[in-house]
Amino acid sequence: MNRHRLAGKYVARRCHDRHENAARTRPEGYHRAYDSPVTAPASIALTIGALVVGVGGVLIGYLIARVRRADAERGPTGPTAAELLRRLIGSSHNGIVVLNQFGDMVLHNPRAVALGLVRDNQADPRARKAAEHVVENGDPLEIDLSPLEVRGRQPEAVLAEVRPLGDGFTVVEAVDHSEAVRLEATRRDFVANVSHELKTPVGAIALLTEAVLDAAEDTEEVRRFGAKILRESTRLGTLVTELIALSRLQGAERLPDLNVVEVDAVVRESLGRTKLSAESAEITVTTDAPSGLLVEGDRTLLVTALSNLLENAVAYSPPGNPVSISRRLVDDGVEIAVTDRGIGIAEEEQQRVFERFYRVDKARSRATGGTGLGLAIVKHVAANHGGEVRLWSSPGTGSTFTLRIPAHLGGDPADAEPGRPGSGRTNPAAAQNDTSSERPTRLAVTGTDRTDHGGTA
Repeated sequence: MNRHRLAGKYVARRCHDRHENAARTRPEGYHRAYDSPVTAPASIALTIGALVVGVGGVLIGYLIARVRRADAERGPTGPTAAELLRRLIGSSHNGIVVLNQFGDMVLHNPRAVALGLVRDNQADPRARKAAEHVVENGDPLEIDLSPLEVRGRQPEAVLAEVRPLGDGFTVVEAVDHSEAVRLEATRRDFVANVSHELKTPVGAIALLTEAVLDAAEDTEEVRRFGAKILRESTRLGTLVTELIALSRLQGAERLPDLNVVEVDAVVRESLGRTKLSAESAEITVTTDAPSGLLVEGDRTLLVTALSNLLENAVAYSPPGNPVSISRRLVDDGVEIAVTDRGIGIAEEEQQRVFERFYRVDKARSRATGGTGLGLAIVKHVAANHGGEVRLWSSPGTGSTFTLRIPAHLGGDPADAEPGRPGSGRTNPAAAQNDTSSERPTRLAVTGTDRTDHGGTA
C-alpha cells in the first residue's frame, strides 16, 4: 500500500517538474490555450480545408488566365471580315452576282438589279449560260448584257465579266458603259449631221452674199437678196439650235430631273408658241376642256415636243383646215393627241418620219423653213420620259400624232411646279371620268413668244 502511494507521488512529482521546465522555456506571450493537444478529427479537418483552399486557388488562377488569353485572341470589337465584305459588295458601283454550280444566285447587290442583271430574283439567262461555260473551261469570259429593250433612262450598254471562284461558283461583275456609248454615238451623229445639213444654208448664204455685192447699186435687188440671206441665216440658226437640243436628248448632257407637270399648262404654252404660224397659215387650233391631268416630266422638254407636233400639223395642213389637241388618261399614262386634216403620210413612210432630216414633202419643207428634226426631237423627248409617240395617218385624210407620258397618279395638282399657272385643278381620275363635259372649244391663247422647232417639214 505504502509502496504504491510512494510510486504515485513520485510520478506526480516528475510530471510537475517537467511542466514547470516547459513553462520556463516557452516564449513570452504564449497563450495556454494553444498548449492543449490536437485531436485526430481536428487534424483531418484542418488538412481537408487546406486542400480545398489550395485547389480553389489553382482553379481560380486557371480561369483568370483563360479569360485573359481569350480576350487577347479576340482582339478589338467591330464588324467581322464577312460583314465588311458584304458591305463592300453592297456599296459597289458595279453589278455583282455570285452563282453556284447550278446557276442559282447565292448573293447579289442592288446595283445588279438596277443594271438588269437580276430580274425577279433570277440572274440574266445570258449570264447563267456564260457561267456554265466558265465553270467548264475555267477561264474568265466577257459578255454583253445590254438590255434587249431600252425605255426611258435605263442603261443602254452593260458589259460584264464572268470569273470562276472555284468549287463550281462564279462571279458576274457588270459595268454600265451607257454614258460612253451615248457620247460616242452623239459625236458621230453630230459630225454627220453638220457635214450633211449645215453646208446647204451656209452655201446659200455665200452665194446670196456674192449676188448682193454684184448688185450693190440696185436697191431692189439688194433688198431681195438681203431678205433671202436673212431667211437662210434664220434657218441656219434654227438648225443649229435643234441639233444641239437633239444632241442633249441623246445623252450629250445629263437629263434634267423629272417633276410633276400640269398637262394643261404644257398645252397652253405650246399654243402660245405656235400662234403666229397658225395665224399666218389661216389655221384654227382647237382643244378640249382642261383636264387637270398631271405627268412626271420636264416642263421645258414637254412644251418643246408638243410645240413641234403643232408646228408640224400647221405646216402640212391646207389653209383654213383646223388642227385639234386632245388629252386623256389611259391606264397609267397621259395621251396628248394632235390631229390635222392635212396631206397625210403613206404607210411605208410612217416609221421614217421620226428619222433625223427625213421630210415627207421636201418642196413644202423648203417653203416652210423646216429642218426635219422636229419629230426626231419629239421621239427622244418621249423616250427620255419613259413614254412613246405614235402615229396614225391616211393620205388625203390627215394625221394624228399621240404623245404618251407616264401619269402622276394619286397626287395633288398643288404639287406641280411652283409658280406655274393652273394649279388647284380637279383630280385627274375624276376629270377623266367626266367625259360628257369635254367638247372642242376655241381657246384664246396669249403670249407672243415663238420658237421655230421645225417638224417633218
